[in-house]
Amino acid sequence: EYSESQTYFLVPLLLESPVRRPSLSDSTFQMIPPPLNAVDSGQESLKIMPPADSAAIGHDEVTLALSKVESAEHLGPAMESLRVRLSTLNLVVRASPAANESAEDVVGEEEEFLCAKTVHFMRHGQGFHNLLADRATAAGVVWEQYSRSDTNPYVAPEILDAPLTHKGRLQASSLRTEDLDPQPSAIFVSPLCRALQTAVLAFGHLVGREDVPFLSHETIREMTGVHTCDQRRPIREQAAEFPMVDFGLHEDADEDGIFEEDRRESTLEVGMRIYSFLEWLSGREEEVVGVVSHSGWLMTLFNGVLLTDFDELKAW
Repeated sequence: EYSESQTYFLVPLLLESPVRRPSLSDSTFQMIPPPLNAVDSGQESLKIMPPADSAAIGHDEVTLALSKVESAEHLGPAMESLRVRLSTLNLVVRASPAANESAEDVVGEEEEFLCAKTVHFMRHGQGFHNLLADRATAAGVVWEQYSRSDTNPYVAPEILDAPLTHKGRLQASSLRTEDLDPQPSAIFVSPLCRALQTAVLAFGHLVGREDVPFLSHETIREMTGVHTCDQRRPIREQAAEFPMVDFGLHEDADEDGIFEEDRRESTLEVGMRIYSFLEWLSGREEEVVGVVSHSGWLMTLFNGVLLTDFDELKAW
């Protein structure tokens, strides 16, 4: 349903020999959570919405129950197939909880890292599609997840590119990203409406700063197909509604060229999108960035693309 942001160091490493996967070549990346110490940035934060209490933004039992069912659907043989496919490629990402360690502390003596990047991962707040699904579940409605049936709340035509609910906006505004240390120097965001709204609300204190670009990136979007809520509006409409976001990376892709009404994108396809994004991210000059995405995308990232021995990083 919704989770607070997770932050990692992205540490590219050059190794004398492959690590953990004998088929991998010499480019390895490691993600490690850094300490989240509150700092006074000296800047006046842009408070788009007032702080919300926990009752206003918390999960109810229906939401939590549905999230368990849907998270289980993302795991299994498809995720294992993705891991096997990625094991033949050059990019490796290892994730470890290390709140009090620096990149230098985690990298072994035999490993020489080239640089370190801090990545603040964030999932969007509650969308109207989430609300419809919660209410359908509470009413006892049963639906086939990736069907176009009338009972499936995710295919209602009214929720094309579903926006945030009021609760979702409160969730995004409550994250207090102005207290993150270090602060991101760029925000990369899915082009779907709910993620764009979350990025602008959660990082509101950075909106309008010329030195902190907000960039929309197609590869960060949710697993797509069948569900109307995951179909993107034309870029021209997103750009008109979110002038503070740069959509230049979409080039000539105004219409949604990924969404298919009768086929859901596979886990392998999403995983390769994530892999492509991490390759692109590793070449960026920013050392600290924010990434605002979706639950299915993040589940695939932490369960299929990253290497980690810590189960808490794989949770929904």
